[in-house]
Amino acid sequence: MKALLVNNQPDEPVMEFGDYPTPEPEENELLVKVKSTALNRVDLLQKRGKYPVPEGETLILGLEMSGVVESVGKDVKKFRKGDRVFGLLGGGGYAEYTTIHEDLALSIHDFISFEEAAAIPEVFLTAYQALIWLGELKEGETVLIHAGASGVGTAAIQLAKHLKNAQIAVTAGSKEKLDLCRSLGSTLHINYKEQDFAEKIKERFGENSIDLIIDFVGSPYWKNNISSLGMDGRIVYLSMLGGAEVKEMDLVPILRKRLTIRGSTLRNRSLEYKKQLTEEFWNSTKDLFEKEKLTPVISAIVDWANVEKAHKMMSENKNAGKIILNGM
Repeated sequence: MKALLVNNQPDEPVMEFGDYPTPEPEENELLVKVKSTALNRVDLLQKRGKYPVPEGETLILGLEMSGVVESVGKDVKKFRKGDRVFGLLGGGGYAEYTTIHEDLALSIHDFISFEEAAAIPEVFLTAYQALIWLGELKEGETVLIHAGASGVGTAAIQLAKHLKNAQIAVTAGSKEKLDLCRSLGSTLHINYKEQDFAEKIKERFGENSIDLIIDFVGSPYWKNNISSLGMDGRIVYLSMLGGAEVKEMDLVPILRKRLTIRGSTLRNRSLEYKKQLTEEFWNSTKDLFEKEKLTPVISAIVDWANVEKAHKMMSENKNAGKIILNGM
């Protein structure tokens, strides 16, 4: 099969087409003809050798896909050849074919296109995990979502609104991105390039008013995150794009406010964890997708031959929502 592979040329790694063995589905797996996949930040890191691939996973990039079942393993009961499916991968989306465990695959209904389906798994499952499983968001609480116009950010806004009727504050770096967040259901919109988010939150909601923070930035936001949280507040770290080292840290507010600080990735979770997350997420949201109350936000659809253009777009933060590759 054809796949996009990393060429580690001396100056900078690039993606190039190459031949790669077509995977064989194991007894509980589907072999899927990929129609679309979606970019994630981890793709850029893995491409540069800065993200180790979990043991047992393919070296091919791509953590989600949509496509058509080509064949099934001998013990598969839920799907058959010709079914349209999408789902979360440990890798392998940048290829003509990939395999997926049947319990991680979801049926593509008529109300979702291949491109839309490919834009759902990684960001919505990550956001659901962060908000519901790790952040324990409760009905009507106030949540701060940094990088609100990112793929996970746009998913988190929608889930917080429609599952928990939350008050939602977001940070983003442009009026256009903040307008997108507003259209999805956020109530306070902060341009982090121009405004102090802790001050804006205090003005709108009061001191110590945030129940849950979803953060991708890391150390630059540490102090303001801690000051914004209320009693029994929680932070979930999903990335640390702005830095990982906090040089001066006051631990007293953590104790005084009984704060919970957690970090998580999804790719290296166990198969059983991913199965349970996938099932609970889809049972909780399928009707909302059908009613278009939840919708994947797509910034661009790019032919996979132009993957370097797509990677450049993401590395320069030009996308709001997901970048989709198709044409496999």
